[in-house]
Amino acid sequence: MKKLTMTCATAALIAGSLATGALAGEIKIGVVLGFTGPVESMIPAMASGAELAMKEVSDSGALLDGSTVTPIRADSTCVDSNAAVAATERLITSDKVKAIIGGDCSGVTGAMLANVALPNGIVMISPSATSPGLSDAEDNGLFFRTAPSGAREGVVMSEILLEEGTKSVALTYTNNDYGKGLAETFQTSYEALGGEVTISAAHEDGKPDYSAEMGALSAAGGDKLVIVGYIDQGGSGIIRAALDLGAFDNFHFPAGMMGVALEDNFGTEVEGSSGQHPGTDSPGAAKYQALVGDAFDASSSFSAESYDAAAIMLLAMQAAGSAESGDFKSEVMNVANAPGIEIFPGELAKGLKILADGGEVDYVGASAVELIGPGESAGNYRQVIIDGGKMTTVKYR
Repeated sequence: MKKLTMTCATAALIAGSLATGALAGEIKIGVVLGFTGPVESMIPAMASGAELAMKEVSDSGALLDGSTVTPIRADSTCVDSNAAVAATERLITSDKVKAIIGGDCSGVTGAMLANVALPNGIVMISPSATSPGLSDAEDNGLFFRTAPSGAREGVVMSEILLEEGTKSVALTYTNNDYGKGLAETFQTSYEALGGEVTISAAHEDGKPDYSAEMGALSAAGGDKLVIVGYIDQGGSGIIRAALDLGAFDNFHFPAGMMGVALEDNFGTEVEGSSGQHPGTDSPGAAKYQALVGDAFDASSSFSAESYDAAAIMLLAMQAAGSAESGDFKSEVMNVANAPGIEIFPGELAKGLKILADGGEVDYVGASAVELIGPGESAGNYRQVIIDGGKMTTVKYR
């Protein structure tokens, strides 16, 4: 995307503010993710990724004349919109955060945006909300996501299944914005490419038994069972029912199922099953892995996107010369896209200095992020197969 050129007057104003040290201080950023709920096994690596970028920037002393960044966590629960809204309101009104990393799941993210971020003029960058409906949400230029839309994932999932020779599938999805959105885009794409969806059935999270749902799915049949759900909730229940009843032993898992609990809970029981989640083999991904080391699992779903969300937010603040959402929201797309000097994980100090000197950056980051359209990632995916009970990379798409 072509960047807007900073005016000389704006550049002079920023330089003058930096020279006086008027901008230095503590900048609080909310990290609103599902620390409890159906994706909680994914959240530690996501939160750690975002907070790693914040620490990197704080340690550099290069943000807004030496400002430090303090993350403040809050629980979105992933599924309880009222709880997510209340938690976000507390961060803004009590903790005085300047912006939000989050939410995680699509339904709570939409509620946080509509009920809190939009009326308060607060920027939100989600690393994992993928509902296609969020592309058209009213946001006054405040909402971005480093995760691709489910519209893209539905096409990728269709291509993977057909390339591996899966001609028919039974489909079940969690009954919320994420599940419905991805299920619809997948079915439309898969059928357009020649595949058959024998049944598309919703399931509710939190049930102790899914044998009734499995009866309908088994009766419809299919080469595989596609589960658009959450690995720490109904998705696992669906797998267990399928295995115990002998209904299916081969599955396909989209991003919401690609957590460590898949390996821990099922291992070789789902041997040969396939899946995908956002990921890339770009140089930035390797740099992110090296930067993280053994601190946490850098390959975990949406961890790289979380680092990138925080990095883009802080670079946008530097470009605007302000930590106020109303000031830096217009810089988010600029710092995330060409033209400019490419910035990778571990290079945030370099990017901050370039911006302070009036230059331009193209943040590539850990996920080779490129923001398109309404401020969402164009999307790269890691295709996996369960081999020896482990999620093993087949290729990147």
